[in-house]
Amino acid sequence: MDAAMATPAKRPVSPLLSSRFKTLPVSSRKPPPPPPPKELAATTLQQTKQLHAHIIRTQYQTAAAAPLLSPQAQINHLITSYIKNSSPFSALKLYAHTRKTGARLDNFTVPSVLKACAQLSSIRHGMEVHGFVVKAGLDWDVFVSNSLMQMYSDCDALGCAVKLFDEMPERDVVSWSTMIRNYSWCKLFGKAMDLVRDMLLSGIRPSDVTIINMLNLFADAGDIKKGRPVHTYLIKNSVKESPSVNATTALIDMYVKCGSLSVARRVFDRMNEKSTASWAAMVAGCVRFKDLSAAMELFAKMRDNNVFPNEITMLSLVIECGSTGMLQLGKWLHSYILRYGFKISVVLGTALVDMYCKCRDLRSARALFDCMDEKDIMVWSAMIAGYSHTNCINQAFDLFSQMKSLNLKPNEITMVNLLSLCSEAGALDRGRWIHSCIDKQGIEMNVVLATSLVDMFAKCGDVNAAYAVFNQTTDKDVCMWNAMINGLAMNGYGNETISLFLEMKKHDVKPNDVTFIGVLRACSHSGLVEEGKQFFNRMEHAYGLIPKVEHYGCMVDLLGRAGNLDEAHELICRMPTEPNTIIWGALLAACKVHKNPKLGEVAAKELLKLEPLNSGYNILLSNIYAIDRRWNDVAQVRKNMKDTGIKKVPGISSIEVNGVVHEFVMDDASHPLHDQIQAMVAEMLEKLKRAGHVVDTSGVFLNIDDEEKETVLNYHSEKLAMAFGLISTPPNTPLRIVKNLRVCDDCHAASKLLSQIYGRVIVVRDRNRFHRFSDGSCSCKDYW
Repeated sequence: MDAAMATPAKRPVSPLLSSRFKTLPVSSRKPPPPPPPKELAATTLQQTKQLHAHIIRTQYQTAAAAPLLSPQAQINHLITSYIKNSSPFSALKLYAHTRKTGARLDNFTVPSVLKACAQLSSIRHGMEVHGFVVKAGLDWDVFVSNSLMQMYSDCDALGCAVKLFDEMPERDVVSWSTMIRNYSWCKLFGKAMDLVRDMLLSGIRPSDVTIINMLNLFADAGDIKKGRPVHTYLIKNSVKESPSVNATTALIDMYVKCGSLSVARRVFDRMNEKSTASWAAMVAGCVRFKDLSAAMELFAKMRDNNVFPNEITMLSLVIECGSTGMLQLGKWLHSYILRYGFKISVVLGTALVDMYCKCRDLRSARALFDCMDEKDIMVWSAMIAGYSHTNCINQAFDLFSQMKSLNLKPNEITMVNLLSLCSEAGALDRGRWIHSCIDKQGIEMNVVLATSLVDMFAKCGDVNAAYAVFNQTTDKDVCMWNAMINGLAMNGYGNETISLFLEMKKHDVKPNDVTFIGVLRACSHSGLVEEGKQFFNRMEHAYGLIPKVEHYGCMVDLLGRAGNLDEAHELICRMPTEPNTIIWGALLAACKVHKNPKLGEVAAKELLKLEPLNSGYNILLSNIYAIDRRWNDVAQVRKNMKDTGIKKVPGISSIEVNGVVHEFVMDDASHPLHDQIQAMVAEMLEKLKRAGHVVDTSGVFLNIDDEEKETVLNYHSEKLAMAFGLISTPPNTPLRIVKNLRVCDDCHAASKLLSQIYGRVIVVRDRNRFHRFSDGSCSCKDYW
């Protein structure tokens, strides 16, 4: 296939329905054939099949039907019935049979057959039909060409649709409208807007559907400047004919999504006639702007005007509540649905479950989920996604096991959510199990799923497995390259990250801002200061990418880790935008590592101006004062934290054993194996002492004696997780631990020795990077 027909990135698939229902263009086709007689009016799939068999037996010579319907009309009606009954395979079989018999197929038959191809997402069958269209000389028909364009778009072959559109000898308003919508769906807003301009310049007067598609385009692009002329066009043409309710509703939606709620409200208030969708769009706008009182007021007015919401209205409002986190309104809508006797369909129930999950009310989500009589794969995926977003890994996998016991086949979305959970928890065994489930269930390994696997393996520290999936994927997009680059960076493979970046260029994949975050992080973790500076400078000059605050944060981290604190501070002062918490946080962390209390105090005070209630920044400021032995200032910071109710975030370490993730906090006594864990910790400390380990108390910033500091360090969460791993796994089994904070100096030194003492590979993922301890050394080379 040539370059013009190359398929772009697929449209993202949402686990739920979109909050806006796009209007499909209505073609200006010729008048339909007369309706079939009663015996041909098949309405169910069974009736359609019976009629099909009868026509084949009689070779289209049904006595009652013959005077009224031609063979072509009979075929058209049958194919249409198959499509309506969601039986596209049968429609294609009838099409193939008809061609074999030599019966004539016309420009009414082909669009229906193309709908069958679209339902199956079968571009192969669609191209075969396209070939027939050309041979039969039907490509002159604009209705057939429009149907071909729609089929290619539905099969994610936008390049083919574009080529067809460019070669059309004649285009009608439906052709333009279809192509504008196709570009919009693929997020190619620039091309869609160019097409709008070309359509107007060619003298095509936009139809109502075209207006709606244009407004949807500007809404998705957030381009209010382009949307206002459409509003002006509607006002000017209102002298001849009033704009339709659907077009005005799309206008309201456009203003809402472009951030202009007040203008949307003015348009709404001036409408002479309002549909249910108009009210829903305005209420959804208030929800989007978190104006609870206005949303409730409009909902009440809606009922006062005898306009009652239907399922689609409630669905869109519930989805909007989930997107904006408006739990109170979401609960009220749920009670309204129950109070007024709405039947909670699978789709509406899924939306409610998803809304509760996104608002982090998992108890209500699970209660509704358990009460649903009918559940499809989407509602199971929504509930699993809720557990995924709140890192409830055990609950998510329990639910997945229930789903499998009911013989429900998981889809791509389910697997992506479970892999995301494994990534965050560092649950490699469970991640491997999900990988095997994907193969066993025959789920298509598309680029989205493959990228999730690469991300999971990399974040669990298995870089070889990540590379294996990466190399097996042929249609790599920039997201997959970024996942592999960031995975290598996190694991401390600086030079390998740079090599992969150069290979990415050879494959003509254009890097984006996320790519450079990975490359700069790799340079930071590996001490590649000069290389990092070069990549940062080349971002804008060689790739046209203006560095964002995240890239400046990487550079401050790079310079700070290397001890170039003054240079890092100078870079902050030269930033074109105001530095945020990412920037000052990187500098403060570097000041703590390199014991520069003066500059650290500057960074800490800037951080507390931005986020005065952040416990981490208060603790770091306290630690900076402790380095300088300013105990009165330490006491003052801690007093302020106590007075304002700021609590220190505890260090939490987790380890996966036999598919179960166990969590530990410092001096944790809650685990069922507490006594055995304590005994193993005592054994570890004794063996460390014999090996010559001296406890490094420099990381304990408390005004207490060294003996008390040693006690604090001995029961850090990662040591408890390590002890549990040693008593719960066979010898020589690698231990994989995830910690939410940076590993302290003493635990880092102890882990190196323990890997040698017990002959274990110990992999620890802390807040910054991976540490792979083996035979007395660490992969970070003590640079973290």
